[in-house]
Amino acid sequence: MPRLEAGQPAPPFTLDDHTGTSVSLSDFLGRNLIIFFYPAAMTPGCTREACDFRDSLVRLQQAGYDVVGVSPDKPEKLARFVAKESLTYPLLSDTDRVVLEAYGAYGEKTLYGKKVTGVIRSTIVLGPDGTVTLPRYSIRATGHVGSLSKALGLG
Repeated sequence: MPRLEAGQPAPPFTLDDHTGTSVSLSDFLGRNLIIFFYPAAMTPGCTREACDFRDSLVRLQQAGYDVVGVSPDKPEKLARFVAKESLTYPLLSDTDRVVLEAYGAYGEKTLYGKKVTGVIRSTIVLGPDGTVTLPRYSIRATGHVGSLSKALGLG
């Protein structure tokens, strides 16, 4: 699965969020955007990562970044996840995995020593013009937001 590189235009998308509202990449033009791809809502690692983004959201927004999460979960499950964890940014449903694949966040990975096909935990940062500024693949859920913040020069 090809991965995105800095300087490439981000693949356009339109997905339903946790409320059933359509959200498109074009909705974020003119702003920096952090898109994080995660395997499954309400699992320990994904919950930790989602809550880290929630807890850092004000600082990220003050620095000019919007945040969205993308998983193959259905909007109904995402709505339960948002409510349970008090998440304050959109979670997008990619049940067909089209966007996950387009962004290089779905494919073969090693899980507990075995090769499997699934969501590759990834974060792609886009500039205001929709180009990739920072692609990160096969990341760890724990400490990721702190590491990302440091890479973005936010401390």
